[in-house]
Amino acid sequence: MKTSGNTILITGGGSGIGRALAESLHALGNRVIIAGRRQAALDEVAHANPGMASLTLDIEDAAAIRAFATKLTAQHPALNMVVHNAGIMRPEDLKGADYLATAEATVATNLLGPIRLTAALLPHLQRQPAAAIMTVTSGLAFVPLAGCPTYCATKAALHSYTESLRYQLKDTKVEVLELAPPYVQTELMGSHQAADPRAMPLKAFIAESMQLLTSNPTPAEILVERVKPLRFAAKGDYAGFFKSFNDAMAVH
Repeated sequence: MKTSGNTILITGGGSGIGRALAESLHALGNRVIIAGRRQAALDEVAHANPGMASLTLDIEDAAAIRAFATKLTAQHPALNMVVHNAGIMRPEDLKGADYLATAEATVATNLLGPIRLTAALLPHLQRQPAAAIMTVTSGLAFVPLAGCPTYCATKAALHSYTESLRYQLKDTKVEVLELAPPYVQTELMGSHQAADPRAMPLKAFIAESMQLLTSNPTPAEILVERVKPLRFAAKGDYAGFFKSFNDAMAVH
């Protein structure tokens, strides 16, 4: 993909991986627009990176997505890349009776949100000389973390959707990429995660990801070394890996 001179939307750009990607792509000479629910977080990132723009977006709301897409393309007609990064990850006790609301919100945010936003923006992207869509999935798309079943299911579904989207757009000017992070030191599941020694430091993850993203040709799947045991677990003793992985992650 072209690494500079793009106009890029990054959802969930107010914190964590989204913010780090936004700042890295901004530094390469791209026009970056970050989107998310929290205006204060967006303002902080935009203020720290002069020239970066922001728009609020409730990714769970289908009508809000359509209105957002109309506003976005009117304000930024050169938009030619979308990074679907917004997501939520919450634990669920499937033996309990109160997890359904969490599951439904997770599906709406992590899966329906990217599908709806792609549908709203794809006609615009197809009119650009060159364009790209990048989904941010997870190593947990390939080996689920049993304590967060719906999160893992949405990431697996988003991986599958991305593969189909790439195939259907193979003869167009829209490139389709997938970034699958491992466990990274962010606050996705709370402040404890940012300091968890089992997680990959955010700066190291972004540095390795950007190296892959800016390589020529850009790989369709952007996989840092640390995520490859999850990505390719099915090639080995999957059942054994699943058990050992979940046993290790259950230890605090």
